This record gives sequence, C-alpha cells and structure tokens, in this order.
Amino acid sequence: MNAQPPATTCVRHPNRPTGLACTRCGRPACPECLRPAAVGQHCVDCVREARSQVRPIRTVAGAPAATSATPIVTYGLIASNVLVYGITAAQAGSLADNFRSELFLRWAMIPRLVADGDWFRVIGSGFLHWGPLHLALNMFALYFVGFQLEPYLGRTKMLAIYLVALIGGSAGAMLLEPANTIGAGASGAVYGMFGAIAVLLIRLRINATQILVIIAINVLLSLSLSGVSLWVHLGGLVAGTIATIGVLFLPEWVHAERPETDRIIGWVAIAGVGAVSIGLVGLGAALLS
Repeated sequence: MNAQPPATTCVRHPNRPTGLACTRCGRPACPECLRPAAVGQHCVDCVREARSQVRPIRTVAGAPAATSATPIVTYGLIASNVLVYGITAAQAGSLADNFRSELFLRWAMIPRLVADGDWFRVIGSGFLHWGPLHLALNMFALYFVGFQLEPYLGRTKMLAIYLVALIGGSAGAMLLEPANTIGAGASGAVYGMFGAIAVLLIRLRINATQILVIIAINVLLSLSLSGVSLWVHLGGLVAGTIATIGVLFLPEWVHAERPETDRIIGWVAIAGVGAVSIGLVGLGAALLS
C-alpha cells in the first residue's frame, strides 16, 4: 500500500493544510493569504513586493501627484496674510489706517532701517498690506496662481519659490528704491508666482499668451500708478521666474536621468536664486551704509 504524501501547508500559517499556491512565486498559501490577480492569484507577500516596485506618479516638477492636489500652502499663505492684516487693523483700531499699527511700523520695508540691522523687514514686509482693498487684490491674485501652481510644483517647492520671489522683491527695493521709502505687500511674491505659472505653461506646451499679457498689464500699471513699487514687482518677477526655470527646465538641460537627481537640481536652483537675492539685499544694505 502506497503512503500518502504529506499535505502542504501555508507558508504564513504552517498549521493550515492547503492545495493552493501563488502563481507568481509558487509557494503554497491558504485562501486568506491569496489575492486575485490578472493571471491566477498572488500571495500577500508578492502583492506587497509588487506595490513597492511601482513608481509613484509625479508632476513635471517631481512632486507626488496624489499629495499635491489640495493647495494647502496657498491657503496657508492667504491665511497668514489675513492674520497679519487683522493684527495691524486691531492695533490701529481701523481697517483702512492699519498702517498706523506698531506691527506695521516694525515690519514695513524701509531700506535705510534694513541697512541699520532690521533684517526681518525683508520678509515681514511681504505679509503687510495697506488696507483691505490692497489685501483683497493680492490675495485674489495669490489664490488664482497658487491654485494652479501648487499641484504641479508641490507644496514645498511652491512655498520656497514664493519666499524666494518675496526676497527678490525686497532686493529690488533695497537696490533701487529711495532709502526712506516705506513699502509693504505681497505683490513682489505674487509677481514671482505670475512668472512661475508662465514658465509652467511653457513647460507643459500650453499657450502662455494670456498670463504674459496679464504680466505686461501689471508692469504697465506699476509704471503709471503712484505709490506702486515697480522695482519690488520686477525683483519678485525675475526671482520667481528664474527659480521656476531651474526647477522645470534645468534637469533636462543638464541631462539628468533619475527623478531623485531632477529634484536635487530643482532645489539647487531655488537655493541659488535665493542666495543671489539675499546677496543683493546685502549689497543694497552695504551701499546705504
């Protein structure tokens, strides 16, 4: 009488006899450890391994597509600007004359005071606004461009380029505005976002005429309206545009072949533009000193 061969058991549950096996690795597995596949069924270990090998979907800027859909940074920047405006309005006891508040006077961009050591004005002035209309116009523009940019650039690059553009605008003020000029507003950073979205459209091979016309109109307004700083706007525009070119085009120009390298090159470009902008702020301060 022939002896029966021992029953195979599940590789994950040795106490469970099974006549099933994974069609990928061939190991025996119980029904609980198998998942339907296009051909046969795969064990949970093979399913997990296959998922780990799937490359995540990324945008042209290297940002994970799934985590970039909601413009959290855009909302956060808008909230920060509104909060700072609320504080200045409360301190001044007026919505329209909020520029009389202590915070406004401490943070406003005054090149002479920056040269004297008030370096925080370089960043802080970008979160101040002259009354509710100024705030509303800038926040509407920020929402318009941020809502479209952030899903492609990703949250961290979006924030970094915004801050680089803000510093670029301050550099324009330090170099080319009168020493005692008082400046405030997110306009320089917003102009940088305008430049960024123009670069993105060109990278995606989408007609960028509309945004270029908007930029041109805003530059003409900066030239014609009193009390509007052309140099802050142009400084932010140039810094934001160059930083975004570095993120979206520089990896291709240097023939980078790996996503990790693309991201590193993009960050190097942003850091480089930021460093130059800070250097120009320092140059302006040295000239005023």
